[in-house]
Amino acid sequence: MSYLRAIRQPGLRWIVTAALLASLAGLVLSQIGAADAAGSATAGAATAGAATSHGGSKPTVVLVHGAWADSGSWDQVVARLQRQGYTVIAFPTPLRSLPDDSAYLAAFLSSVPGPIVLVGHSYGGAVITNAATGNPNVKALVYVDAFLPDQGETIVQLIGTPPGSCVAGDPTQIFDLRPIPGAPPGVVDAYVQQSLFPSCFANDLPAKQAAVLAATQRPASTVILGQLSGPPAWADIPSWALVGTVDRVILPATQLFMAERAGAQIVKVKASHLSMISQPAAVTRLIVAAARATR
Repeated sequence: MSYLRAIRQPGLRWIVTAALLASLAGLVLSQIGAADAAGSATAGAATAGAATSHGGSKPTVVLVHGAWADSGSWDQVVARLQRQGYTVIAFPTPLRSLPDDSAYLAAFLSSVPGPIVLVGHSYGGAVITNAATGNPNVKALVYVDAFLPDQGETIVQLIGTPPGSCVAGDPTQIFDLRPIPGAPPGVVDAYVQQSLFPSCFANDLPAKQAAVLAATQRPASTVILGQLSGPPAWADIPSWALVGTVDRVILPATQLFMAERAGAQIVKVKASHLSMISQPAAVTRLIVAAARATR
């Protein structure tokens, strides 16, 4: 059975949990993104305008982090790109829902003048796939250990095909679930259990560094898992993908399937799910290659 057919028949217990949570929260959370995006557009325009004033002919690089992370996860990549003269913006994703996070990023991107190289890590790959659709300024998409969903697919379907991801299984054994004030019943924030985080997410990083990352993670709403992705930007925008060959979160086979389907230029690196931290030079090289291809 091909991956594409297999993802239509997920069988893991947490998929049922995610689907139920998504159905409870969908109507409420879908109304949040429009207001948030509109309110942030003005501030985003000022930030982006100031940054691009020194960018010259090079595109602006916008970096989008994944779930359980923040913009600081890109620090080493940002520094390397800046040394090469690129204007870089590390975008702060709210991690509230896929439609709302994508709308928030799309509004921000509409305020950035000139060509853009849009980079997504992990869940951030799903966000850029939705946010870049229809934006002519986005000249390249770069996926770093990331999801490249097709229309109608969900994160939870992709993470379970093939089986073996360290975040697939009983969610109560993988995540610490915390309440979200005002959320519909059953919708909660998830944190990866700190005892699991090093071996799951950071299996090529020193133990002390992994422990800090586990303690400083940001929560992601469980509604994200079961929400349908929209028309994929990678269908029209050239794409690049870095595949971490020792990634235990999004298995290398899953990453390769998605990247090949999208027609992405693929680079394999011996790295965990956090390759932008453990292999920042390799990640930077791929982003620069994509940026140079836009000229």
